[in-house]
Amino acid sequence: MLEALEYPFFQRALMAGVLASLACGVVGTFVVVKRIASISGGLSHAAFGGVGLGYWLGFEPTLGAVIFALLGGIGIGAGRKRLGNATETAISIMWAAGMALGILFISFTPGYAPDLMSYLFGGILFVPMSYVYYVAALNGLILLVVLLFFKELQAVAFDEEFAQIMGVPAQFFYVLLLALVALAIVILIKIVGIILVIALLTVPAATARQWAQSLGQMMLGASLFGSLSVITGLFLAYWLSDVHQLEAPAGPLIILLALVVYGVSSILKAIRTTSRRRQAGA
Repeated sequence: MLEALEYPFFQRALMAGVLASLACGVVGTFVVVKRIASISGGLSHAAFGGVGLGYWLGFEPTLGAVIFALLGGIGIGAGRKRLGNATETAISIMWAAGMALGILFISFTPGYAPDLMSYLFGGILFVPMSYVYYVAALNGLILLVVLLFFKELQAVAFDEEFAQIMGVPAQFFYVLLLALVALAIVILIKIVGIILVIALLTVPAATARQWAQSLGQMMLGASLFGSLSVITGLFLAYWLSDVHQLEAPAGPLIILLALVVYGVSSILKAIRTTSRRRQAGA
């Protein structure tokens, strides 16, 4: 299986996947701690509207995804207090509108209809080197922002009201957090697809949370678990294709492996907890 490393397409896929796992491990930690997975799902589907607009108007679809996801994140974040209990409804509307607009814009595209499978379900094995550079740039931007404002983002993620009392502009950093989530989602679109983005954002972070003692440890663990899932998923997809002639898409394999890791981790955590309780009661 190691001969896969000789192929440029596989090298690009590995680089893009590992880079994406780093940023998404960091952002996914905030998503899990802040419990904003539903917003993340809405943003990922809103991004599809930008993909469709890019195809229709003839510019890079990924740029359109960035614009739509950022606008969605900033809009939800800025209007959250006004929306109140209607926030979930607004997320559902954004979710549906993004998909509907994407399909509509693509139907307006002249010529042959573009292949949307890579956007919906991922196409990591087919990413060009330009996409790797793009992922690296967004990755660097996300990590830089988190490093600069780690304490503020941490405070907002755990307790916004207390953060506000301590002088942290909680509303601003909440909007900034959603903007980071939007960028992470766009990174993941070509890795696992719009449909599965939310899984790779949350599952590795949820796995890391079972063992981490701090937010920093959780971020590191989420990045490692995400990278492990991506690397193993890529090699498994190559092995299935090369040995068994089964053209299994890498994106779903990556998610399934992440879920397996989460399941194994949960079992080990339960065993450890039970053992400690027995020792404490002895």
